[in-house]
Amino acid sequence: ERIKFGCGFNITPMWHPLRLAEDYAMADHMTGGRVIFGIGRGYHTREVEVFDAPLRDNDANRRLFDEQVEIIFKALHERAFSHQGEHYTIPPPVPYRGYELEDLTLVPPPRSRPVECYQPIVSANPSSLDKMTRYGIKGMIGGGAAAGGAHDATMTAWQDALARAGRETELGEDLIIGLVFHIAESKEKAIEEARPFYEENMKMFAPLGFVRGLTEEQIAATSDPARIHDAGLPMLEEAAESGSWMVGPPEAVIESLSELQERYPGLQTVNVGSVVGTPQSVVVEQLQRFSEEVMPAFKCGA
Repeated sequence: ERIKFGCGFNITPMWHPLRLAEDYAMADHMTGGRVIFGIGRGYHTREVEVFDAPLRDNDANRRLFDEQVEIIFKALHERAFSHQGEHYTIPPPVPYRGYELEDLTLVPPPRSRPVECYQPIVSANPSSLDKMTRYGIKGMIGGGAAAGGAHDATMTAWQDALARAGRETELGEDLIIGLVFHIAESKEKAIEEARPFYEENMKMFAPLGFVRGLTEEQIAATSDPARIHDAGLPMLEEAAESGSWMVGPPEAVIESLSELQERYPGLQTVNVGSVVGTPQSVVVEQLQRFSEEVMPAFKCGA
């Protein structure tokens, strides 16, 4: 009854914006208002350009995404709406029972308004952040394909965007930080166990540009077991030092989260999990340990 559902994220260029709004509204009713909406622009060609939508042309992708978001939020929040833009004319000018429609209404409307919606923050471009705050979209930093953890510059840029929208907030408000964790008896043991999963994740996402600063030779080495450890690639130890990975015994994970809470007093939510390539049995075991050995420390302090 209390579990919420979300998708990080619905890649809007894969959708017609009205269909996405309709599907969300229906899921909102079916779950009793427990669905959290999420939107994104996409990050690889297979999920976007196979639908004849742009991705490699960044400006075209941004224009399409911006127009889709405008339509989605009109549909979700207005009793009736219309739209005329670069990509969509809604409703289309076609005869209907002897007349032309002038506006549309989303049926059913969402159960929960305003719709809670999240969008990944990657570059923290001020213009993009301002568009998010215009629609009341909240941000997620790290997790999924992006490197986990938070950087002060990004957190401050988001706080500044909220201020430009007329909201004075504590640092971290209306944000989720994505973090990767691995619990073991010691930090060294956790790194030893998690290293294969870290490397598998890098093998997938480095060619897509999510591991910054790599040369073409280094990217090629991520998929070559004979070269991966001698190519000067980022190490799990570095990720742990930066805070994007929490590794070690439960006490160390609790300490890392407590420091994050103190550093960003407005932060209410973190998204924790394992990286792509981690076996299901390990994911389940790690989540079980997190729920039993880490979460109670924060429940008691709530």
